[in-house]
Amino acid sequence: MTMTSHSRPQPRPGILDISPYVPGKSGPKGAKVHKLSSNESPFGASAMAVAAYKAAGDRLELYPDGAATLLRSAIASRYGLMAEHIVCGAGSDELLQLLAHAYLGPGDEAIYSQYGFLVYPIAIQSNGATAVVAPETDYLADVDAILARVTGKTRMVFLANPNNPTGRYLPFSEVRRLHAGLPAGVLLVLDAAYAEYVRRNDYEAGLELVATSSNVVMTRTFSKIYGLAALRLGWAYCPAHVADVLNRVRGPFNISGPAIAAGAAAMADQDFVERAIAHNDIWLGWLSAELTRLGLEVTPSVGNFVLVHFPADGARNAHAADSYLQDNGFVVRRMDAYGLPGALRITVGTQEANHGLVACLKAFMS
Repeated sequence: MTMTSHSRPQPRPGILDISPYVPGKSGPKGAKVHKLSSNESPFGASAMAVAAYKAAGDRLELYPDGAATLLRSAIASRYGLMAEHIVCGAGSDELLQLLAHAYLGPGDEAIYSQYGFLVYPIAIQSNGATAVVAPETDYLADVDAILARVTGKTRMVFLANPNNPTGRYLPFSEVRRLHAGLPAGVLLVLDAAYAEYVRRNDYEAGLELVATSSNVVMTRTFSKIYGLAALRLGWAYCPAHVADVLNRVRGPFNISGPAIAAGAAAMADQDFVERAIAHNDIWLGWLSAELTRLGLEVTPSVGNFVLVHFPADGARNAHAADSYLQDNGFVVRRMDAYGLPGALRITVGTQEANHGLVACLKAFMS
């Protein structure tokens, strides 16, 4: 038997160069732990969503509606959109991957900002394209830096607005300037996973820009303010031709029946959303102020988390703080993978969690 040059199947070139995405840690089983590492809702999910999810359990033998009609209709009704321009996915992560799969290939380039969501380079590289990083200014995406990196090979720009993990946002005038500077053949992907938390007059998630453009897509998630992270549910609002492309490449039943039911019910429960927004408005400011009072630098955030910078040297650095917090039941997110080894990202939690975390860090810093 003739032996080939490889003793086992080999992935496409470039796949093994991808750094795997590492999610936020969970705490030890059985211990009282405040998990503040994944920007999850401190409220859980809407009671209406939970009830819809449980009711769907009576029909587990049936395939779900492949078009997710109920969910797309609920989203369209909530925002005044055309349902046929909405595509749903298993989290906005899947939609980002589908966009890259459909529009990127070897020889292409896609741009994202320096501290952008780490799924972007994974999506780009896994489709054989080249990831191009645009430097940020003060932890904020820089429109001029992005535009300066556009070449004839550029096919896509990813922009998280607000951005995870920095919590900063671009005013929509800057997003429009970015769009205006892109060639018509470049797709601008606006990742608005944290849009519901933003209460700034100069912010827009991107719905209007999608509706008036042929090369803009906006993605959203049910994992954050709606508290449905376990169901993996997201949606994209697209021009008709992009929606057509995504519907051709997505799986025929990419959203489960219980997820469709729970998502539609969550979209209808705006009282739950408003309570979550009010909680975040109070505790985001409180947490930022208290951490600053401890002598720590906090990047201004409009999300449901803060990026906290620790002294670079000595016994009070970010890694030591992370270990101390874990030992005391607080799980936060280290930022080494983002090139920020001196920072921790901390989710806004319950009142108990927020107070406990600050008390713990006060003891650590003293």
